[in-house]
Amino acid sequence: MPKDQLAELTQPQRDRLAFIELRVRFVGEIRRQDLVARFGIQSAAATRDLALYKELSPGNIDYDPKGKAYVLGPDFRPIFDFPPERVLSWLTQGFGDGEPMRLKAWVASESPSRLTHPDLDVLASVTRAIHLGCPLGVEYYSISSGCTEREVVPFALIDNGLRWHVRAFDRKSQEFRDFVITRIKNPVVLKGQPVAAHEMSDQDIQWTRIVELELIPHPDQPRPEITQMDYAMTGGSIRMRVRAAVAGYMLLRWSVDCSPDHRLKEEQYRLWLSDPLALYGVENAKLAPGYQAPSSPKKR
Repeated sequence: MPKDQLAELTQPQRDRLAFIELRVRFVGEIRRQDLVARFGIQSAAATRDLALYKELSPGNIDYDPKGKAYVLGPDFRPIFDFPPERVLSWLTQGFGDGEPMRLKAWVASESPSRLTHPDLDVLASVTRAIHLGCPLGVEYYSISSGCTEREVVPFALIDNGLRWHVRAFDRKSQEFRDFVITRIKNPVVLKGQPVAAHEMSDQDIQWTRIVELELIPHPDQPRPEITQMDYAMTGGSIRMRVRAAVAGYMLLRWSVDCSPDHRLKEEQYRLWLSDPLALYGVENAKLAPGYQAPSSPKKR
């Protein structure tokens, strides 16, 4: 689609068209009411926006009379160039769905970027499968097994600070697992295929279990009062409740010493997990710095 056609539209129109594209590409469907609720416009205006988007890029959306919604077309080609950070912010935090354009920063800043970003076409298939509640066929590349074909039932995205994962039931292993999105190739949304009760997220013990953690200034690091300031501690500690499925990622990202005797002396370990036994039964506790699984009592 020629760029000058978009340039002739008003900024609010372009923002609404960008929202249509995000919804269809990453959620799989959009209704007029979605535009009405998001932008506070009338239903007739939403209808015109959908017709305009279809006119500008034929093949991107089709109307499904059964579901009374516009769905992803078979010849979809994005007309907006969304950066991965914007897409992930919209998916996980609900903002950043306007037209992607470079804006002038109000203050000078610098932040490290991620090593890699998910391929947006792969991410779109993953998120559509999550929204539609259906399985996803993938080629998955793991360090231990190489390339294998799998069917997974995804239900949530997880950010571990370096990479994005999708939490899903793996029909190959019959277990709930985390899959690195950059290792997924050729995803196919298996619409209409049933999902069994044992494959649903409420059967994932690591996802439904909530772990209570207390983090305190590291006993062997100087100036604990400064650590309390840096981490906005109340009463000398941070108390948090996190899903077991993400506890190990969070403790690694924060460089929390999880050893029982706070033996990690390097300066990056400003925090200590006051009760390492809180991680008992957490599958990804092995990622937590210094963590040691409790030893089984010896048989006599």
